[in-house]
Amino acid sequence: MEMPAKQSVTIMLVEDDDGHRLLIRENLRAGGVVNNLVEMADGQQAIDYLTRRGQYHDRTKFPKPGLILLDIKMPKADGFAVLERIKADPELRLIPVLMLTSTDDQLEVNRCYTLGANSYVVKPIRYEEFQERIRALGLFLDIVRFPE
Repeated sequence: MEMPAKQSVTIMLVEDDDGHRLLIRENLRAGGVVNNLVEMADGQQAIDYLTRRGQYHDRTKFPKPGLILLDIKMPKADGFAVLERIKADPELRLIPVLMLTSTDDQLEVNRCYTLGANSYVVKPIRYEEFQERIRALGLFLDIVRFPE
C-alpha cells in the first residue's frame, strides 16, 4: 500500500508566554517539523488572523492554518473563546485544534472537548519532559492526515 504524500500545512501557535513559544518552536524544529509556523501572542490576535480582519486580510500572505496549537489562559480572548469561535465557523471548524496548555484540571479538559477540541496536551513543568512532548508532537504531525 502506497503512503499518501506528506501534507504541508501551516501551523498556528497561539501562546502568550514568550518562553513557551520559543520552546515549542525550537522543539518542533528539533522534532523535524519544517511546516510554516504562524505565532500569535493572544487569543484576539488569533481570531483576527483566522477571520481575516485588519492586517490579516490577505490569504496569500497569511495562509489559513491546517492545525492550531492553542493555549487556554491568555489575555484579550482565552483559548475557550478562540476554540468556540473556530468550531462555530463553517470555514474554520474542520481545522484540528490541539489544546497545548499547562492546565491539568479535568473540568477544563472536558470543556475543551465539549467545545470541539481534537486533542488536549498538558505542558509539563520539567524542561526535559516539555521537550519530549513537543518532539513527540512533531512525530505525530509527520504521520497524521489533515482536512483540506
